Amino acid sequence: MINFIWSPGNRLPAGTGGSENYTVGQVRELIRRGIPAQIVTVGLGLKDGRNEFTDIPFHALDTIEDITNLIGTIIFVNEPHVVTTHTKAFLIMHNPPPLREKWRSFASIGTKGRGLIATSQYAADLWASYIPVPRSEVHVAYPFAEPCFATQLRLPNETDTIRILFAGRLSPEKGIYTLLETLHIDTIVENAKLTFTVTTAGSDKPQGKIIQALVNAHPDIKVVSARKTPRAMAELMVEHDIVVMPSNSQYWHETFGIVSIEAQHSGCWVVASDDGGLPETDCGGLILVKPDDSEGLANGILQAISNGPRSEEARHKSSKLFTVGQSVDNLLKVLFPAESLITVSTQEIVPK
Repeated sequence: MINFIWSPGNRLPAGTGGSENYTVGQVRELIRRGIPAQIVTVGLGLKDGRNEFTDIPFHALDTIEDITNLIGTIIFVNEPHVVTTHTKAFLIMHNPPPLREKWRSFASIGTKGRGLIATSQYAADLWASYIPVPRSEVHVAYPFAEPCFATQLRLPNETDTIRILFAGRLSPEKGIYTLLETLHIDTIVENAKLTFTVTTAGSDKPQGKIIQALVNAHPDIKVVSARKTPRAMAELMVEHDIVVMPSNSQYWHETFGIVSIEAQHSGCWVVASDDGGLPETDCGGLILVKPDDSEGLANGILQAISNGPRSEEARHKSSKLFTVGQSVDNLLKVLFPAESLITVSTQEIVPK
């Protein structure tokens, strides 16, 4: 059994971020291969988010100390809690190291003796320097786009508009304020063919509620509900031409950026900040721009428009990169390096 330990005291929410999609997708693929896996939550009982993932096994614990009694491989997701385990435990670090010094000891002590896994080369370098440990001790298991993003049918754009989507959480680190600034740049304002859509992902958090009120009030933004499943997000992305990821670089560095590969698998151009792990998400449809720069984001959007729609051939090539099969192969090599037979060859994904 491979046990993914979700952040204690927190439910696993659907449709809110990359670490959630990564964890659930890994469990699905492991089970598809016949390898037992489950999500383990702490302190919430049955109200831990399982109702939104009916195809995924959940196991609820009362306390962090109960993790000691779990049998099988333990993988902590994001939070490095100190608890005894029967075998060497692992930690997947989806987030960058904490900004505030008061959290350093928690991050450093909790990583000792763990097998460390980062989601990009950038993140691995960052964490190795922060802890500190030799870079060779931090492995990389890239995130992935679920197969539905590559296979969801795109219909021709018959609207005579350029449809732009912000699908990140409504939080400052995801660059929503940079996008709002960009809407006032003259080259964007003067182009009447541009439409902007923002989802309500993250609006369940206090800062997200404030930001949702701002985007709701903006006359040039269409707000749609957050998508709770990969299939629903894929359906939304194929209705757009450009996905923007203007992630903040002042105090937050995107360790990877799963939305970027999902969008490229969906046939969209992605305009993203040239920061953190985002440059590693290039599937052939990535345009990098200066972070925290509204003019730069505007120019990136205009470049994507000038490039024209991505072809089906380009989308097909994108779909061969960052697949769930490749991701789980890498994860299993980290967890069980001596068991070469545990990996399964990935299948090629062909768009419809």
